[in-house]
This record gives sequence, structure tokens and C-alpha cells, in this order.
Amino acid sequence: MTSSLATRLLSAAVLFGSLGLTSTASHAAGAFDGMSGYWNGSGRVQLSDGSAERIRCRASYAVAGGGRLLQQTLVCASDSARFDITSHVEENGGRLTGTWSEATRNVSGQVSGTAQGGSINAQVGGPGFSASLAVSTRGASQSVTITPQGSDIRNVSVSLKKR
Repeated sequence: MTSSLATRLLSAAVLFGSLGLTSTASHAAGAFDGMSGYWNGSGRVQLSDGSAERIRCRASYAVAGGGRLLQQTLVCASDSARFDITSHVEENGGRLTGTWSEATRNVSGQVSGTAQGGSINAQVGGPGFSASLAVSTRGASQSVTITPQGSDIRNVSVSLKKR
């Protein structure tokens, strides 16, 4: 894999991991209620040249503060890359803010967005990239779509199940 493809896949994994990826309860209950525990799943990274690569992820979530604080550890791997991401996200009045870091490449960035019902819409950024993120959670299933801006990645979609 070229280093630019590895960087693009890192960006997609960071975007996926930065948010905590859920909102399972109503707004009043806390955006991350029901998140605690272990999740895993897989999906596809679609590149602008039409090619695709499978990505597999596993996550651990610790929720506090009445479902409004989330600490996440996420490990994702494709056929050619691996990522180790830690995120800290807070929800306040439906607004999300937070930070992420990726240990193997020593990079970090910010998270911002909104959470309502079973949906999250966010922007995630860091050195050299940004993307929008949409997450829908129903029970013990999540679907995640990431759309990077200014990247050779067209789209990332992942489905997770709570173990």
C-alpha cells in the first residue's frame, strides 16, 4: 500500500473512532446511554478511483456523566493498515465536542457536531484532513458513513454490533 493510501485510511479510521459513534437514547437521557461495552464489525472504504478495501473494527466504550461523557478506544485494520485511536467526547445540550489521538502515528485533532434521537452528525478534523460523519444507532446495531473532504477516499461505511 502506498503511504498516501495508508494516510487516507488513517483519516477514515480516525473520523470513525473520534465520535464514539452512537446516540441510543433520547436527547434528555444523554447521547451515549447504552454505549458502554464492546462493539465490533466491518465495512468498506470506497476510493475515488472506484476500488474498495474492507475494514474491520473493534471498540471499547466507557460512558459516564449520565450518558454525556464518552471515552473510547478503537482499533481498525484493513488489508494494508492498522489504527489505534483513543477519543474523549462530551455532549451538552445536543452539541458534541471532543478530542482524539492516534497512537501509532502520533496525530490528534478535534470533534464537533450534534446528537439527537439515534443520530449523530459531526465534523472531525486534524492535521491535513477533515470529514463529515453520520451515525445511526438502533438497539445493538450501528451504521456509520464517513465522507472526507479533499481526499481520495469517496466514502467509508461500517456496521457495528454490540457484543
